[in-house]
Amino acid sequence: MRKLSLFIAMSLDGYIAKPNDDLSFLKLVEKEGEDYGYTKFIETIDTLIIGRKTYDYVLKEIGASHYDNGERDVYVITRTERPDVGKIKFYTGDLTELVQKLKKYRGKNIYCDGGAEIINELLKNDLIDELIISVIPILLGNGTRLFKGGRPEQLLEFVSAKTFDTGLAQLHYKRKKETI
Repeated sequence: MRKLSLFIAMSLDGYIAKPNDDLSFLKLVEKEGEDYGYTKFIETIDTLIIGRKTYDYVLKEIGASHYDNGERDVYVITRTERPDVGKIKFYTGDLTELVQKLKKYRGKNIYCDGGAEIINELLKNDLIDELIISVIPILLGNGTRLFKGGRPEQLLEFVSAKTFDTGLAQLHYKRKKETI
């Protein structure tokens, strides 16, 4: 069965965006030639799930080709119906059903690129298999938290930790399935 991975950055105090969905703090660790393992990670996936706000931000800042390279299916989770564009599908249905269905398909893994509401829903339903979290060396103090309350406790198994000269620390965990 395919796994669903979270690959995301947050501030040291746990925010993935400043107020007004501002992601400018991510620029603090931009460095020529350094992608923090993103290229290697992206080679392992063929399906992407992303929230509409995150999608719109990336579309504006980087461009559609960042997600729609013609080689992977992209599901933008939204409340507003929109026509599909290429391999980008604007999905308004039940997120849990979508992920359960996608995990059963053959292929590479599934990547969740945010946002917080999507991640929280996936965690509530025990659907995230691995978490790769890059910690940016800044305390934002306010904004959108990566982890929200109201979900069950979940055990994680440490995989690795990497540090970079920009001050970024990357933590890699996988879900530890409890055995009875």
